Amino acid sequence: MADRLRRGQNWLMTSGDPAPPGPLAVSRDGPVATVTIGTGRRHNALTSAAWLRLADCVAALSGDDSLAAVLLRGAGRTFCSGSDVSEWIDADPVAVEASFAHMEAAFRAIETCPVPVLASVAGVAAGAGCQLALACDLRIMSASARIGMPIARLGIRPSPAFAARLIRLAGPARAAELLYTGRLLRAPQALAAGLTNHVVPQDELAARGAELLAEITRNPPSAVRAAKQAVIAAAGLPPSGALGPAADYPDLQLGIARILNPG
Repeated sequence: MADRLRRGQNWLMTSGDPAPPGPLAVSRDGPVATVTIGTGRRHNALTSAAWLRLADCVAALSGDDSLAAVLLRGAGRTFCSGSDVSEWIDADPVAVEASFAHMEAAFRAIETCPVPVLASVAGVAAGAGCQLALACDLRIMSASARIGMPIARLGIRPSPAFAARLIRLAGPARAAELLYTGRLLRAPQALAAGLTNHVVPQDELAARGAELLAEITRNPPSAVRAAKQAVIAAAGLPPSGALGPAADYPDLQLGIARILNPG
């Protein structure tokens, strides 16, 4: 953890400063940190290194006593389509497993961050991008956004943590259906299923997120931090560990080929 904090602090920006170009940018506006993922290309699919960098970033932010809330958003007009599967082409299974470990490190860093984390979801939150949104305390979606776990078609095996995040919000039956079918829900359906707190028009997404964060940060920071710890104590964190390999590797290679070469 100490190494992770040092890595994060090496590039973590202070109030109003833009972060270096790359798959992750951080800015501060008083007590609120905004973390922007991706570059706007490839629907903000993140590499294994980018997932680890996100984990480091959130760990560094978590050590800042002046922090009151975090806004997590995607670059451009989409949130996150998951992992960059192109780096898994003919990859060693060990490298793929490491990628899933880096994803889970990012999700857990967000879940254990001592302040509320709000996901602002435009475009799509799919696969690991869906898990990223679900790891946040609150979610706000644009009316045209979609969210879900279309990972079975890639031969990816959901971990207990993946299932738990869906079950916690949508319940066992709906979570099972989403995992079995890989269906993406549009924002109104996601609201009905409990996967998002609010749905707003695309052009109101930033403003509504700012309003919600302002409501939170008007309260005494110690009370809000205590509220997050109370929620964690009551609801628990997703289980760690896996039931086996993260993916069926022959099926994974076939699925990647279908995605990258749809014709």
